[in-house]
Amino acid sequence: MKVHHLNCGTMRPWRAPDGLVCHVLLVETDNGLVLIDSGLGLKDAADPAGRFGTARFYVRPAFDTTEAAIRQVTALGYDPQDVRHIVLTHFDADHTGGLADFPWARVHLTTTENRAALHPEGAVERGRYLASHRAHDPLIVPHTLKGGEPWRGFPNAKELTDITAGIVMISLPGHSRGHAAIAVDAGTHWVLHAGDCFYHHGQIDGTDQVPKSLTTMERVIASDWSKVEGNHRRLTQLCAENPPDLLLVNAHDPTLLYRAQNRSTP
Repeated sequence: MKVHHLNCGTMRPWRAPDGLVCHVLLVETDNGLVLIDSGLGLKDAADPAGRFGTARFYVRPAFDTTEAAIRQVTALGYDPQDVRHIVLTHFDADHTGGLADFPWARVHLTTTENRAALHPEGAVERGRYLASHRAHDPLIVPHTLKGGEPWRGFPNAKELTDITAGIVMISLPGHSRGHAAIAVDAGTHWVLHAGDCFYHHGQIDGTDQVPKSLTTMERVIASDWSKVEGNHRRLTQLCAENPPDLLLVNAHDPTLLYRAQNRSTP
């Protein structure tokens, strides 16, 4: 499957000089197009308060509609109607903003994350799961990962064969209750989209200093910090192993996005 690496939302948190991106995968399959996460959408720019909440004052999204997934799909020469599935790492606003632009698409996420979004507990969850992102009545497809098959050292994973072979949802809670990573078979290698399991490459490869503004935000909004730390350890190990058939990316690190885009360039 061919994988395109898109930035569907630039953000500029305080004291994070490189800023953040919303790294979305556009996957070409034999059954149409699939998005992994959806970034910020067209409606977000028109209603920042209702669509992003108070977090917008900290991460400072650009709300550039040219970055919306639907605009980029069109710019690449595809018909947006061919986006038949959207697979979410989790239901935070910077990952679900584009859902309303593809109301016909089936939206896949973990059963745990879907339950959390419908029944938020505590101030953090009430702030992160915004009702506006379900106002268009998305076609939700929840997936139970507990008891799933192992995938490269991760114990609970499920291949989403109802979409196509080669897309795997992996349970990695911590950032949110039902957070998942998504692995995609790109033919010559796998792309592992770790979502918000970490924010900055320096957290797992040790090659760069991590802005404190990012680590502070990560801890404040974590559903379970001990699980976040466990995810860091496993991903650090995976990064050190450096398997040649695996490309590790996440949702917000611009360095990892640019590396992926350069690798994908013929």
